[in-house]
Amino acid sequence: MCKSSLAELLGRGTVVTDGAWGTQLQERGLEVGACPDGWNLTRPEKVEEVARAYVEAGSQVILTNTFGANRFTLARHGLDGKVAEINRAGVEISRRAAAGQAKVFASVGPTGIMLMMGEVSPEEVQAAFEVQCQALAEAGADAIVLETFSDPAEILLAVAAAKKTGLPVVACMTFDSGKDHDRTLMGTTPEQAAQKLTAAGVDCVGSNCGQGIEGFVKIAPRLKAATDRPIWIKANAGLPQIVDGRTTYAQTPEGFAALVPALIESGVQFVGGCCGTTPEFIRAVKKKVEEAARR
Repeated sequence: MCKSSLAELLGRGTVVTDGAWGTQLQERGLEVGACPDGWNLTRPEKVEEVARAYVEAGSQVILTNTFGANRFTLARHGLDGKVAEINRAGVEISRRAAAGQAKVFASVGPTGIMLMMGEVSPEEVQAAFEVQCQALAEAGADAIVLETFSDPAEILLAVAAAKKTGLPVVACMTFDSGKDHDRTLMGTTPEQAAQKLTAAGVDCVGSNCGQGIEGFVKIAPRLKAATDRPIWIKANAGLPQIVDGRTTYAQTPEGFAALVPALIESGVQFVGGCCGTTPEFIRAVKKKVEEAARR
């Protein structure tokens, strides 16, 4: 997918993306603490179920089950020798599920390494992202989504790696810290994030995870005011709660979708869900987006 194709997609109005993957895979048997990305090789049919459910719910863009498929994260599960294989499979699974009805944007998450500790060099981290992004691009991804980053230094390394593929790049940071929950873990504000990412040449600036949709209604306008790039938002279904040993989310699809018009009014052009959201959430979001378009 070239940048003109991205513009064409946006030209049709607000784009509905997908919802959570991790919590959906857990509902299908993935154990807490297990490697979701490994399921691309061992349980591809379950991964495809998740992707297809979002397409059927109305997602125009679906992601791939490759969030943690960099060599550092996979090494914790003994899978660092299968980086390219896992990433290629992730794209192929989502492409099958999309069946031409949705675009496939490949998910890339952080390494879990604290760069400031100096245990791994920035060059090693960027090289790991380059291997992952190249495999995603070669498998036919339409774009790359860098998501759930908290360290601006790390996401800029990921941006540099993703841009080498020539694919459009969406870059998202997570704002879940500070008294107003409007800072990343490293203290970065929405304005600082948007400015740094725009200067780095990303095609879309956004935020995901960390809090419920109420918080994003405040964060989205701040991102929009600090960049000329399209805005991408994927909120959680509220904050997680532990009930009978299981992680649950109290937000309902209807309650979540009720705030989608506010996001659209603030200039958000890609809207979907993160942790705890389901295909039912995406159906509710799609309905609100269509209502807004008619108005």
